[in-house]
Order: sequence, then structure tokens, then C-alpha cells
Amino acid sequence: MKLDSSVSAIVTGGASGLGEATVRALRAAGVKVAIFDMNDATGEKTAAATGSVFCKVNVTDEASVDAGFAKARAANGQERILVNCAGTGNAAKTASRAKDTGEIKHFPLNQFDLIIQINLVGTFRCIAKSAAGMLTLPPLPDGDRGAIVNTASVAAQDGQIGQAAYSASKGGVLGMTLPIARDLSGEAIRVNTIMPGIFDTPLLAGAPQNVRDALGASVPYPKRLGVPDEFASLAMEMIRNGYFNGECVRLDGAIRMAPR
Repeated sequence: MKLDSSVSAIVTGGASGLGEATVRALRAAGVKVAIFDMNDATGEKTAAATGSVFCKVNVTDEASVDAGFAKARAANGQERILVNCAGTGNAAKTASRAKDTGEIKHFPLNQFDLIIQINLVGTFRCIAKSAAGMLTLPPLPDGDRGAIVNTASVAAQDGQIGQAAYSASKGGVLGMTLPIARDLSGEAIRVNTIMPGIFDTPLLAGAPQNVRDALGASVPYPKRLGVPDEFASLAMEMIRNGYFNGECVRLDGAIRMAPR
């Protein structure tokens, strides 16, 4: 797909971290971008800095997502690109015993459902609605009608202790990539997924330096945290390369996560 000002994109979770880096890469290529994010202040700041449109969107809420697509399309036209970076995580053992009291408890089911709703259902909701919009467009001269990039995680394949909900949600994104690519193949819409390892995102920004150093040292090579621009680079290749379809690619410095 040739990227220029005739093409528009939507990036969910685009206000910071991996999403922000992708917004900046797309804008550098001339693409018109709308940012879907929950954070008003950060979203408006990133939009102003990149010349993008900010849409406050909660991907778990149907009406919020519909309103976001309407605002983005009114400003930039129907998107040909969707990059799903919106997501979050939590940590709790499936069942555990308190060390001090011996009290037994289990993973709060409402918290399990919340992660599934944000990371998995929210991703699918945006894919389905964006793809339906892409179907209204003619194919480009290179044959592409649209391109979708999702964000899973290495936890989809080697989740750690306490990551049952997170791993299930990201494993779902991995698992639905190929069937969605097949669903949309007849309409020339490509679908791929990135599985990042340990990246230097706002989630880790507040961690003590010794923790950050230890995480970086656990990566086989290079022995450091990934940087968001490296994620954006792969996302851009998935969008540009017309033969890239139905793939889930680890971007992790060859790490395989230990149990904890």
C-alpha cells in the first residue's frame, strides 16, 4: 500500500506508547490519522503535536466506538488503515492462598472479563466496524483496499504467573488473526498482528531503574527494552507490504518468558 495524504488511518490507543509511535510514523508518511484513546489530556496533546484528530473512545462501548468512527471519518474520510494498540493488563493467580492468613481466594471474574472486553472484544469491535467501512472504498492501484494491524503480546504464547486473563485476551487476538484475514481476503483487506515483548512504554516508565535494567538484561539480544519506534517500524512494513497477510509476528529480541 502506497502511503500518502490520500490515505487515512485510525490508531486505537494512539495517545501514548506503541500507538503514539505508530501515529508519528504514519504522519511522517503523510497519512491522515485519527487517534482513539480514553485519555483526554494525552490524546489532545499527541493529536496537536502530530497534526492528528483526537477521538475520545472506549473500545468496550459500542456507542463510543461508533461516535469515534463517525468523527474520524468526518475529518479524514473513510480509513484504509486500522492499527489496534488499545489494551491493558492485570495480574492475579487463578487461585491462591494468602501467606499470612492462609485465606483462599480466586481471580475476580469481573476483572478477568474486563481484560477480555478491552483487549479481545474491543479489538474485534474496531476491526469489524473498520472493515465494514473499508468495503465502501474501491481498491487502490496496487490492489489493496485496506490493511489492519493488531497488537497481541508474547504472553499470548508464554504467559507468566498471574497472567491468565491477559494471556487469554492476547491469545484470542493471535487466534482470530488468520480467520479474519481469510474473511476479508476476497475484499483485498489484509490483517496482521504484532506480538511485542518487553517494551519501554508508559507502563514501565515508573518502574525503578534496577527493575528496568533487569528486564532489559533478560532479553537474549539486544539486551535492552524494545522501543516504540521499533514496533511502529514493523507496523508500517505490515501496512506497506502487499504480501504480508494473516501473520502473527513476535517482536521480542528472542525472549521466551519465564514463569515469573
